[in-house]
Amino acid sequence: MTDIKLKIDLQLFTEEKTEKASPKKKQDSRKKGQVMQSREINTAAALMASVLALKYSGGFMFRTITEATYFFRDLFYTDILNESIGGYKVLLYMIMYVTKAVVIVIGVGFVAAFITNKLQVGNLFTTETLKIKPERLNPIEGFKRMFSMRTFVELVKSLLKIGIVGFVGYSYLAKNIGLVLKSQQLVPIQFSYMIFELSINLAIRMTFAITVIAILDFFYQRYDYEKNLKMSKQEIKEEYKQSEGDPQIKSKIKEKQRQAAMRRMMQEIPKADVIITNPTHFAVAVKYDEDKFEAPYVVAKGKNLIAQNIKQKARETSIPIVENKPLAQALYKEVEIGQMISPQLYEAVAEILAYVYSLKEKI
Repeated sequence: MTDIKLKIDLQLFTEEKTEKASPKKKQDSRKKGQVMQSREINTAAALMASVLALKYSGGFMFRTITEATYFFRDLFYTDILNESIGGYKVLLYMIMYVTKAVVIVIGVGFVAAFITNKLQVGNLFTTETLKIKPERLNPIEGFKRMFSMRTFVELVKSLLKIGIVGFVGYSYLAKNIGLVLKSQQLVPIQFSYMIFELSINLAIRMTFAITVIAILDFFYQRYDYEKNLKMSKQEIKEEYKQSEGDPQIKSKIKEKQRQAAMRRMMQEIPKADVIITNPTHFAVAVKYDEDKFEAPYVVAKGKNLIAQNIKQKARETSIPIVENKPLAQALYKEVEIGQMISPQLYEAVAEILAYVYSLKEKI
């Protein structure tokens, strides 16, 4: 007989990830640099801010360009006559005027991109994204990434931008082609202003189109981010065990803590002045120490089996046991171990303590 080897795809047995990511999962992903972010939003904000800055600072830019034109004209005439012109000098002044002309536009765009990125990502610094991962060097994995859903979405997004921006630009130019044709009748300065206005209005419309695409991309990126972080029910259970501890182990720890607290409580019973009982269901050990508290306080209390153990310990250590059903119930329900009794119980407890002290005096 020939052996038949069956290939089993373990992915078929993996539990489907249907649960939203836990806060811990999101925090761990953030530490790795995996955050919800739309770069299109950053780009759109920077473009919109820059275009608007260009629109409202156009006069300043024109004045700067005009000033530079006259300056370089005078510079060349003067230095040519003096034969002292130097390339470095021209370059220096050119950089100065170009910077002066565009600093507002570039600065506003940079600030807008920074603020938008800050609102999306917040304070995040991680070196995880700089680490070299083996899968990035794997040509097979790289080939898979080329044909992944994310790559397809990026391609569609790029085609949309080209198509929509191209359509907006063509529509605007077609609508204003008459102004361009009439521009031959304008003087140079008027022609320059007209071209500037047309260019700015065209840029604003294109930027609005890009902004619409960016908003759609933002919602898609949020959907994709939450989808990639989804967890299976088993993953949630494992995370709970890691963060909160295994329920069985946690239960055992609580049981040990309860037993330790019980031992400490039983050790305090010999220090009590009296045990007030129900007589079968409740038992409360009370002590009065004027150096510690201004009123009597509870050193131990218990119900049912614990109450029986308290009474047994009291008999072994010769602590008086007094039956008072309403008082025992009130002390058990209202006063915690180590706390003073409430003022409304002073009189009842004082009578019992007086009775106990009188017994001790007789002995």
